[in-house]
Amino acid sequence: MIHIEPKILDRINTWLTPTFDEETQEIIKNSIAHNPKDIQESFYKDLEFGTGGMRGIMGVGTNRINKYTLGKSTQGLSNYLHKSFPNETPKAVIAYDCRNNSKSLAKVVADVFSANGIQVYLFEDLRPTPELSFAVKHLNCHCGIVLTASHNPPEYNGYKVYWQDGGQLVPPQDGEIINVIDNLKYSDIKFEPNNALIEYIGKEVDEAFITQSVKNASFNTSKEAKDNLTIVFTSLHGTSITAVPETLKRAGFKNVHIVKEQEVPDGNFPTVASPNPEEPAALKMALELAEKVNADIVIGTDPDCDRLGVAVRNSDNELQLLNGNQTMLMMTDFLLKQWKAAGKIKGKEFIASTIVSTPMLNKLADSYGVESKIVLTGFKWIAKLIKDFKDLDFIGGGEESFGFMVGDFVRDKDAVTSTLLACEIAALAKGNGSSFYEELVKLYVEHGFYKEKLVSLTKKGIEGAQEITQMMIDARENPLKVVNGSKVLKIEDYDLSISKNIQTGKETKIDIPKSNVIIYYLEDGSQVALRPSGTEPKIKFYVSVNTKLNSAAELKQTEALLDAKAEAILKDMKLI
Repeated sequence: MIHIEPKILDRINTWLTPTFDEETQEIIKNSIAHNPKDIQESFYKDLEFGTGGMRGIMGVGTNRINKYTLGKSTQGLSNYLHKSFPNETPKAVIAYDCRNNSKSLAKVVADVFSANGIQVYLFEDLRPTPELSFAVKHLNCHCGIVLTASHNPPEYNGYKVYWQDGGQLVPPQDGEIINVIDNLKYSDIKFEPNNALIEYIGKEVDEAFITQSVKNASFNTSKEAKDNLTIVFTSLHGTSITAVPETLKRAGFKNVHIVKEQEVPDGNFPTVASPNPEEPAALKMALELAEKVNADIVIGTDPDCDRLGVAVRNSDNELQLLNGNQTMLMMTDFLLKQWKAAGKIKGKEFIASTIVSTPMLNKLADSYGVESKIVLTGFKWIAKLIKDFKDLDFIGGGEESFGFMVGDFVRDKDAVTSTLLACEIAALAKGNGSSFYEELVKLYVEHGFYKEKLVSLTKKGIEGAQEITQMMIDARENPLKVVNGSKVLKIEDYDLSISKNIQTGKETKIDIPKSNVIIYYLEDGSQVALRPSGTEPKIKFYVSVNTKLNSAAELKQTEALLDAKAEAILKDMKLI
């Protein structure tokens, strides 16, 4: 018999009071009797805001996504909006994805906002997350909410909050709002809606969003080049089906083959083990279709359409999946080329990426004479750069986890516009007798061949969270001195905000917000980063290795050497 700790039992008993409906109370009583371990997991802590907002398993309890945890967050946000905008009627826009319960939970959020005198714009049906980011500014709202758990398994859902600029919450607003929420009781939630303040939206915002996507990612690619490109696209049962096909069509791409078995939105994701385009298996059906139709490019998006996975034909005419760094490099380079050709690079432009993404992006920026700004993981930090550096023009930015942002009309990663951009790159390259892949290899020859490898360790539940915490404590207390025979020259600890030169012992301050990340810089130019995920029960290890690539003819041989080196580092760290 599992003993439930008194502190957790107090939390559970609160949920057995009349503040909570009978159905919730019955589920709790049944779990106490038959599933005490599960009820402990459900109540041992409150859901937290991570890099991508609040995300968790659906169910009853303080550590679960349900109408009470979302209601409490929305009540706190309502109170904060009224305090922040005392002489206005605050406005909020709400979107949701394909996940089970997303539609009903979005209505709960709309009800609580309206009960608090906030004007609500609620999308009539599921929509991509980047469209929500766009809608915040388009509708002149004070905030936006999207109900999504991105690429997490089917049992998850989530709640992401956007501010007036269309970007996700960042300091100081996030901390201030969390403080308001933490000081609320569940009995403070106003669930009774004021339906006069809820307006359903759809086509008008769709039209404006797609128009801007086409404007930002279309270039002078000929009709013939577009007609000659064969595209396979899969929405992986997600929201992108509402926007991507129409965006491609408007931009002039007609030869688009959609994976029909994955076209219908479905929160159970029946054809994939994981709806994550970072996982090669997720694009299996798309790759099979691509071979049938002899496609040049394959693109798959995650359920809320902010990430995209891309496969292109390599030098052997085989379809090869690109990683997020490779896609980001190609998109950034293409945008920089277009800006340069248009005479728009004046020395006041910047691109952006994150601390765990490829260092090669800095080399790329230098070659075009633009600034490269590096921030913490999460597109909210890239969006914050646009707000903080109003005198600079933002060209584009991305991160290794398959996200990219084209321009600043959307202030989050955007797989709608990025899908179009990837197709533009592929069409133009093919029209010029090259290919997407060959253009990537040219970048490696010019700037150096950088190769990254990611290992994620999943650690679920209370014990898993403790294990991840201990791994980071051990890394701080006993830092590595040598990795795979190469000395550690520098350690950056973003939680302590310290960069330490191991040779001299000199410490310098890291001038970006704190985050639980450690990065090792090795004598041979390699990098290793450790970072617990902000949205999943995982700890991630990022390895970056590089060397000179003399010519495209040496690609395979050089790539094999880099792969072996990355694997040796991971083996030395006992991660594989």
